[in-house]
Amino acid sequence: MALLLAEYCADNGQPWVLPVVKKVQQQIVHDPTLSHEYLSVRGLPEFNRATTALILGADSIAIVEKRADSIQVPGGCGSLCMGARFLKKWYTITHPKAVAIYISSPSWETHMTVFQEAGFMDIFKYRYWDNENLCVAIHKWLEDLQNAPEYSIVVLHIAAHWPTAMDPTPAEWKQIAEVMKRKKQFPFFYVTAQGLASGDLNKDAWPVRHFVTERFELFCAQSFGKNFGLYNDRVGSLTVVSRDNYTLIRIRSQMELAARQTWSNPPRYGARIVATILNNPAFFAEWRENLKRMAERLMLLKEKLKEELRTLGTLRSWEHITRQIGLFIYPGFTDFQIDYLMKKKHIYLSSIAQINISLINSQNLTYIAQCINEAVLSNPEDMKL
Repeated sequence: MALLLAEYCADNGQPWVLPVVKKVQQQIVHDPTLSHEYLSVRGLPEFNRATTALILGADSIAIVEKRADSIQVPGGCGSLCMGARFLKKWYTITHPKAVAIYISSPSWETHMTVFQEAGFMDIFKYRYWDNENLCVAIHKWLEDLQNAPEYSIVVLHIAAHWPTAMDPTPAEWKQIAEVMKRKKQFPFFYVTAQGLASGDLNKDAWPVRHFVTERFELFCAQSFGKNFGLYNDRVGSLTVVSRDNYTLIRIRSQMELAARQTWSNPPRYGARIVATILNNPAFFAEWRENLKRMAERLMLLKEKLKEELRTLGTLRSWEHITRQIGLFIYPGFTDFQIDYLMKKKHIYLSSIAQINISLINSQNLTYIAQCINEAVLSNPEDMKL
């Protein structure tokens, strides 16, 4: 039984297609005016406008002052890659010393390699996770930012940090912004599932919007795979917030050149679905309800798993999994327990034991909880109580 797939799955174990996405797909298929012509280098204009407003808020001061815009890219990784290459070529010119990159520990391995491939040499990790208390290590994180050089680029996850599934509180984000402003550091946000983390689009976007109100220049890489269920359509966006409109125009022209040299122009189909939903009030309202339904089910599954483990008397508290948000949970298994679950019980996890909670359903919940209980009991001294 594999619990490491990336898609949101329904109770039958199959990836769920959002009802509003089905409606829009049918509308596109039967629209006689649509063709397969190339998009511009920057992508679908209505997609770029809508995704900028989605993450920043339609009334954002950065939009009002015309110093924010987005460029369509192939997925979240494409967005991160575009941003990294731009920063290596242009950000480092204005800061003669070697610019340091700071990535959370733990984090996606891809994030490290993206910045390495872009040409950055000084790549460091800031402490994100407290493995003893199974929570965000905010004091260590702030200490690492304070000790980081001025003008460092800091990669910040929002809407469910990967892999820990736990984000800072608003008060903690304010502390992070305060240190980064003092150190003149550049925030590079990475957003994989706005709206799916908490069920509230605005709540999930709050950290980015707070940094904008604090007058940061920033990048924000967005992926629309999980929150629209468009996993294989590679729909992404890189949002730029600059100091003024003149700077934005220059950044945009260089990104257009980079896109031309890299993928020429992005794919249309997925972006058209996203743009249609975001720009149609009825579709947008339905999409928000779809997201809320998904997020509430994920929260309920975490509660059910916690209760099942409590009923079995499993030797530890499982409160942390119900504080985690989004599609995954980070249970804090030891290497022994991961090995036990995979080899003895054939429950296949990632190397860090991250679990796609949507794959736990009414048919397998009891069995999975029993297997976890056995893994803990098999070597209880190896488990942090």
